[in-house]
Formats: sequence, structure tokens, C-alpha cells
Amino acid sequence: MGITTPAHARLIMSTSDIHTPVLLERCVELLSPALAHPGAVLVDATEGMGGHSEALLERFGDIRLIGLDRDTDALRIAGERLARFGDRVTLVHTVYDGIAAAVRSAGVDRVDGILFDLGVSSLQLDDADRGFAYARDAPLDMRMDQTAGTTAAEIVATYGEGDLRRIFERYGEEKLAGRYARAIISARADAAIERSGQLVDILVAATPVAVQREGRGHPAKRVFQALRIEVNAELSVLERALPPSMDLLNVGGRIVVMSYQSLEDRLVKRVFADAAASTAPAGLPVELPEHAPRFRLVVKGAELASEEEKARNPRAAPVRLRAAERIREAA
Repeated sequence: MGITTPAHARLIMSTSDIHTPVLLERCVELLSPALAHPGAVLVDATEGMGGHSEALLERFGDIRLIGLDRDTDALRIAGERLARFGDRVTLVHTVYDGIAAAVRSAGVDRVDGILFDLGVSSLQLDDADRGFAYARDAPLDMRMDQTAGTTAAEIVATYGEGDLRRIFERYGEEKLAGRYARAIISARADAAIERSGQLVDILVAATPVAVQREGRGHPAKRVFQALRIEVNAELSVLERALPPSMDLLNVGGRIVVMSYQSLEDRLVKRVFADAAASTAPAGLPVELPEHAPRFRLVVKGAELASEEEKARNPRAAPVRLRAAERIREAA
């Protein structure tokens, strides 16, 4: 299911319109101050097919890259793409909440730059057999790491109505969550729901015509997002990953995070805001050094893609970018 052969990998790498890194120049600009010194270490926590990493390795000839990804297909492609950089590159098969262990396994204690490009990758979207896209019929898989974990089909088959409703509401922010959960429970009593096309048909049939006319987007969009987040535990993994990631940074080091849906962005916003705030008790007349903020926000609010960027790369349309710089060691 969705296995990428070496020939397929080379084809993907040579077809630029399949993988255009989102906000590439802006990411390079934001990470540049942290990577300008010889021997700087960059962690690409969501390596994907290596587009961001390749550009940064080219522009900073002395940096070392530690690239992480849970998708073995992506790591194979990135490995071919980045092979010319030799021992400057270490690729690790792991979910990004394993960042601290991955960095240690690479023989490194602290790093200077960290990049997160969250959500589903171009490789995963473009491989119909992975089941991420509601527009194509495929097995209901949705695992970013196809070597482990529960599939979307298993969730649809085993979760009760209340749990389905919960994930559709929480992770998809779907107003018709209860209606869709009931429709799935009813449909699976007649036949197993094993393909994306089956699920799409169930959701469309359960959507009132008036709602479909409102222009809210495809009825399956939010449900598929919710299932993908549940399958890959994306929010809990991100919540576990951010604090240790920031702890790894040297003073002057920077972290850049690109989110593609509001739940991720809210989480990143909260963690960054906490790190950039004083911890001094209320009413303290003088802020002691140990209470000073550990980070400063490099980007004000969430930065969006320009119209030019969106025209060049439509997948940049929902992106929200945030960045922070470490300004002092922990007390």
C-alpha cells in the first residue's frame, strides 16, 4: 500500500510541481541568523521529501542537518535527494516528539535551528493509495508511518458514536459531527467501510441539501482531517514535541513552525507565548534574571503566505507561520 519504489522516488524528485516547499525563502530568511556560524546544527523535524533541507544545506555550506520523519517512503526520497551532502546529513525514522532522543542519537547535545512543516505532506497527498484525499477512492489508511499504528478504517469500524462525534468536533470543528457519526454507525452495520469512496458517499448522503448549497466546502473535508489527526495523534505529538525542541536550542537559536489548521496554530501560539513571557510573580517590584523570558517572538502573530506564494503553490494557502528565538539559558 503506497510503497514508493526507487524509480518512483527519482520521478518525484525530478518533478518540481509535485513538491514545492511552502514559504521556502521566508524559512531560509528566518533561520539564517541562527545558522550563519560554522558548525551550526539544523533539525528538520518534518523532513518530508527534503525540499527545505536541500535549500538550507546549499545556502549554508557548513551546517549539519538532522532530518526526522515518521514516513519511511519520505525518508527514502529525502535520502536520495540529499545524498550529495554526505555526512552533513543524518536522517532518523521517528515521530517528531522523539526529537530529543533523535538528536542525542546523532551525537549532538544542542542545536541552532529547528523547522516544523506540519500536517500531511505532498508525498502523502499525491499517493492516492494512502487514503488521505477524499477526492480519490483508496483504502482508508491515513497513517503517516505505514509500518505501525491504527488505520482510519479501523477507527471507523470500531469507535462508538460518541467517540466519532468527539473527534469530528474536536479535530475537524465539524458542525454536523453527530449526524455524521450516526450515519457511519448505521452504514457499517450493513457493510464494512474500508475505502475513502465509501466514506465520502456516506457523508454526502448524510449532509442536508441546504448545507451543501451553503458553500461550506466538501462534506468530507473536515471529517477526513479529523480522522487523519486521530490516526496520527498529530496534536498530542505536537504538544509533546514543542517544549523539548525549544530546550534543545542554543542561545540565538531559532525555531520556525508552519501550521495548516487552526488547532495546531493555537497550540504553537500558546507554547511560544508562554516561553516569551516573564515568569515573575505579580507585584514583584523588580524582575529577577531567572524570571526573564527565555524566548522572543521573531514573527508578530501568525504570518500568512502572500498572494504570489499562493498562486505559485496553492498548498501554501492555509499556512500560518510562527517563529521564536532563544535569548537566554534556563535558570
